[in-house]
Amino acid sequence: MKDKFYKVTLPDKKERTILVGVVLPGMSKNQETESLQELAALADTAGAAVVDTFIQDRKKINIATLIGKGMVNILSRVVVEKNIQTIIFDVDLSPVQMRNLENKINRKIIDRSGIILDIFSFRARSHEAKVQVELAQLEYYLPRLTRLWAHLTRQEAAIGTRGPGETQLESDRRLIRKRIAVLKKELKKVEIQRHNRRRRRKKVNKVALVGYTNVGKSSLMNSMADEHLFVENRLFATLDPTIRSVNVNNQEKVLLIDTVGFIRKLPHHLIAAFRSTLGEAGEAEVLLHVVDISHPQYDEQMATVNQILKDLNIIDKPTIIVFNKIDKLEDRRIFSELKSNFNRVVFTSALKNIGINKLKEEIADIFQQEQIEKEIVVPADQTKIISQIHEGATVLNKQYENSNVVIKLRATKPELNRIQSLIEDNNKDDTDNKG
Repeated sequence: MKDKFYKVTLPDKKERTILVGVVLPGMSKNQETESLQELAALADTAGAAVVDTFIQDRKKINIATLIGKGMVNILSRVVVEKNIQTIIFDVDLSPVQMRNLENKINRKIIDRSGIILDIFSFRARSHEAKVQVELAQLEYYLPRLTRLWAHLTRQEAAIGTRGPGETQLESDRRLIRKRIAVLKKELKKVEIQRHNRRRRRKKVNKVALVGYTNVGKSSLMNSMADEHLFVENRLFATLDPTIRSVNVNNQEKVLLIDTVGFIRKLPHHLIAAFRSTLGEAGEAEVLLHVVDISHPQYDEQMATVNQILKDLNIIDKPTIIVFNKIDKLEDRRIFSELKSNFNRVVFTSALKNIGINKLKEEIADIFQQEQIEKEIVVPADQTKIISQIHEGATVLNKQYENSNVVIKLRATKPELNRIQSLIEDNNKDDTDNKG
């Protein structure tokens, strides 16, 4: 089976598209309007031309078609009048809903997950990202095979097709499940390789750029690293992690990691496609939460990012809030309020190189505060523990005294706790063996 076999591909010639949103109890129409604006940006990134947008208020979801019968009839008429090829829904559709809508409207139906996966597929560059995206696509489209490959469900009583043999649809499902198993094994190998790479970078402090999509993270990395990486004013312009070495002061050098941007209504099953860059963020000691201060809903975007970081168990890392794009603000009186609301705040304009030096100073200050110098004693024959100390801490001095090694080191508090646990476990094992 070919890679990307089930990818929904929008061709070079832009497809004329309609967007459809639903407002349910507890939601406001403004929220859905903003979400549809974001969906329009996703559609543009995927290569679609948005012709019209529809929003329906509903007390509950129609299990069969999501939207009501009246809206289905309206869409059926509009797609003909406006020569529409594709309808994109702002929520995830069940396989049944997708099939019913396509049968009734006679046009291609895509939901929010489908369009995001399509963008991921052509944004991924590294082998790991491609494997992750293909896996996410196959798991997403497996229950939708009946809709995607309607011709496979036909069982004609022709020569060679009669009898209790396996249907083509069942065969395809079996092949996809086999491919999913292969991809999962491949991911395990890649994760081991990634872990080994991270171990080699262990002694270097790492800083990860996180934030909503299209807030200027890549531009900020360009300014901080004095490079010219790919920057595009589109959603999910960066999918693969980019890592650069940056001097934050004369003594301190850090690895700066650019990660994929987050987005609202990101289905949980798509988090797997983020794993490559999010794994890098999880290994970083400091996070730079980049915010587009010029965006009208920047506070909602911050909340979305914080929720995803919380889901990934990395919300508690030392964080600098970087309010970017201040060059687009006319009124800067909000600065004083923001400073009082957050512990560490820096205001920047990545494009105009404003606030970059201040940001570097804040990063250096965090590491100076987070690093602790300590002297520890390790038995000289415990070479494995000594090696792990070198991997996780900066060794300032090392002296041999009798059967021990006295090591003066500098490390973060969590790293010191880890080292202390290693030594205590070793001492406990020695006591148990003697007993």
